Amino acid sequence: MGRIIFVTGGARSGKSDYALEQADLAAGSKVFIATAEPADTEMAERINAHKLQRSSGWKAIEEQVNLADALADTANEDVVIVDCLTLWVSNMLCREIAPEPMFDSFICEMKRERAGTLYIVSNEIGMGIVPDNALSRRFRDMAGKLNRMTAQAADEAVLVISGIALTIKS
Repeated sequence: MGRIIFVTGGARSGKSDYALEQADLAAGSKVFIATAEPADTEMAERINAHKLQRSSGWKAIEEQVNLADALADTANEDVVIVDCLTLWVSNMLCREIAPEPMFDSFICEMKRERAGTLYIVSNEIGMGIVPDNALSRRFRDMAGKLNRMTAQAADEAVLVISGIALTIKS
């Protein structure tokens, strides 16, 4: 039976690096599910930089909305990384898709029996100021809700701060 490890932290805290480093220690098949989309040049450069961090043995799946479906295709893999939930929430809100039903499907699929380890990466965004507009507040609220749901369903949770990983649930 596989493990679910939730990795959270602030922007540029090292959470994706941590998940990749841990995953690279494992043998077997590896899948990276990316939720980012190259909407502009800067984001395309960020995506490319993330791709260059992964060794050649990784299979990549790019899925901006139907994350549960993408995850369903990886149940027999040894290691899977989903990076990241906050971009996924943003993608849904920008497309005016109700996130809550998608959250339920994702959590259900996440908890399904897996062969290997699943790392789920997400930004912790609730430690900052209250956003000044309705869309940003909705994003913060939805991301916070999804993070709570994911952490609760995970076997382990790790908070990465300034490149230092702290186990907050084991």
